[in-house]
Amino acid sequence: MFGFNFDKRFLYIIIAILALRRIAAYSTQEGALLGLLLTIPGLLIAISFHEFAHAYAADKLGDDTPRRQGRLTLNPIAHLDPVGCFLLLFAGFGWGKPVMVNPNNYTRKTTMEKGDALVSIAGPLMNFFLAIIFTIILCVTLIYTNTEINIIGSAMYISSSAEMTQIIIETIFYIISINIGLGVFNLLPLPPLDGSKVIRPLLPYNVKTWFAKNEMVFYIIFLVLWMTGIAGSIISPIISGLNAGLLNLGFSIFGI
Repeated sequence: MFGFNFDKRFLYIIIAILALRRIAAYSTQEGALLGLLLTIPGLLIAISFHEFAHAYAADKLGDDTPRRQGRLTLNPIAHLDPVGCFLLLFAGFGWGKPVMVNPNNYTRKTTMEKGDALVSIAGPLMNFFLAIIFTIILCVTLIYTNTEINIIGSAMYISSSAEMTQIIIETIFYIISINIGLGVFNLLPLPPLDGSKVIRPLLPYNVKTWFAKNEMVFYIIFLVLWMTGIAGSIISPIISGLNAGLLNLGFSIFGI
């Protein structure tokens, strides 16, 4: 996952702290546990399609490594990483099992560097595409069930008195939010995230050389930003803004 000799025991301690903090919050917030359960479909969809998109892009570029490893599938079992899924549930961001590729197998119509960028960006683009699709599904559901909702920040208030309708709408809302969150988080230009490979072809040669020589430093920066919560404070407003913007656009188009 991290590309260098990292003591995973330290990572597990951080995960335990995050879990205890979130569990403590659930014990004091009404309906928080139900909200957690309703995020599971969104988690499975977001990660499975994200990793499948990586595998599909690599396969189309001529690398059959993901196909041979059974990653060219939408089966969640093939793509879930326990730590990454746990963090998506309890920390608001995470990852799936990385798709292994061999750039040497890419078609000669593109360079290995550009091929890596295409494979890397395929995952986040898939998440944004899913967010759009499920926004449409949400709008159709609201019209069909004659339900009104009010979204303030990351919270959603549903006017329907039917419990099943509320559960369906909340589940779709979480699917949209998780896909946007996973897409944005993975576009951060720091290893081991997809964004680090997406920007590489755009960098001058000297800068790319410097990045390659100091890659471990950026891994450490990523860990510090992540564990201190700085990464969350940076991307949370972006995620919330995109989420609200997409939903408002959908509501405007469908006249909701």
